[in-house]
Amino acid sequence: MTPMTTEEEATRPGAATAKRAMVGRLSWGLADQAASSMTNFAVGIYVARSLGVTAFGVFGLAWVTYGVVLSVSRGLATDPLVVRFSGVPDASWRGAVARSSGTALSVGTAIGVACLVVGLALGGSVGRAFACLGAMLPGLLLQDAWRYSFFAAGDGRKAFVNDVVWGVALVPAMVVAARVGSVAAFVLAWGVSAAVAAVYGCLQCGIRPRMTGARGWLREQRDLSYRYLVENVGVSGASQLRAYGLGAIVGVGAVGAIRGAELLLGPFLAVLMGLSLVTVAEAARVLRRAPHRLARFCLLLGAGQAVAALLWGAALLLVPDRLGEFVLGGVWSSASELIVPAALGVAGAGLGTGAAAGLRALGAARRSLRSQLFASACYVGGGLGGAAAAGTVGSAWGVAAATVCSSAVWWLQLRSALRERHRNPIPEVRTS
Repeated sequence: MTPMTTEEEATRPGAATAKRAMVGRLSWGLADQAASSMTNFAVGIYVARSLGVTAFGVFGLAWVTYGVVLSVSRGLATDPLVVRFSGVPDASWRGAVARSSGTALSVGTAIGVACLVVGLALGGSVGRAFACLGAMLPGLLLQDAWRYSFFAAGDGRKAFVNDVVWGVALVPAMVVAARVGSVAAFVLAWGVSAAVAAVYGCLQCGIRPRMTGARGWLREQRDLSYRYLVENVGVSGASQLRAYGLGAIVGVGAVGAIRGAELLLGPFLAVLMGLSLVTVAEAARVLRRAPHRLARFCLLLGAGQAVAALLWGAALLLVPDRLGEFVLGGVWSSASELIVPAALGVAGAGLGTGAAAGLRALGAARRSLRSQLFASACYVGGGLGGAAAAGTVGSAWGVAAATVCSSAVWWLQLRSALRERHRNPIPEVRTS
């Protein structure tokens, strides 16, 4: 009997089963992202309609600050978990999750205390919002850590259920916040509902976060975690610098307009922010089982997101002003002017995230860090340079140009990393 080739083996029933399993995991990932997107979208819309453009700008500053802290937590705690503990034996996964979630909780507690102190010192609406954010950070970061943990285990259904619990808890919390009518109240409502989901996550997996294991986790994962920390903070830190700079150059109302445009593209932005929940874990599985298919997987992933973002942007251009004002209230008039550049920016970023997932799966932390630092510098430079030249609209176009250029760099780095692996095909995988 003639031996089967590799391609013939790939067509066997086992390969088909593996493909169905991957489609199932990705489907749960999409469902979870849809739930997360709807939660974020609902929060943004409700706050925008309740507070107006200036107060919404204050909420936007708290939101981007949370994004920076979330990036710190992911870089130190959950990104290494997804890269090294996806599809491993249950005992290894459980031990890693206890230490990883404990690290996330420690990050939330430490930075939360700092935010609380700074907020109380600042005073005013901005200070109160930051103080409330500091109090809510531990629960927010622990909830996110559970989502990463479930996807590393290939059980996206639990992540989806956890996000649904957050959304359900958010409804009464937002009603109460609307009666109070302040930015701080909305921040508290958002954080308290996340804490409910975080506690439920402990019940889902039967694991308690081990804050005492944080130091050991950081020591074991330091070759990846600190590079991912810098890389992630580069992403969210660039957004924060742009928001603060835009507020200083144009005004806080401009931050509200940008945030309004981001809300209109919210489903895709939420997918990009949480992309590694699904795609890095799946890319790692592809690398282990069929490494020659990794590049194609990343290309389909990035191209699909880019096309979807452009189609969504085109649909937004057809929205009548009456409907837009119903959704965003007074924020619509300024946000609608930014739809085209915002959609192009999200499309460029979506294309780049396909390559980013491949670099993460390969463990090419140096190359992904290099790419992200370049992308962050372009983002800040384009956003603030455009703001200085042409106000809010100029900032949006500057960011769109920056993301398209950065996407090309991501793909060049992935191509180089794949060539290096072909010359030295020894994957870096750790399961203990």
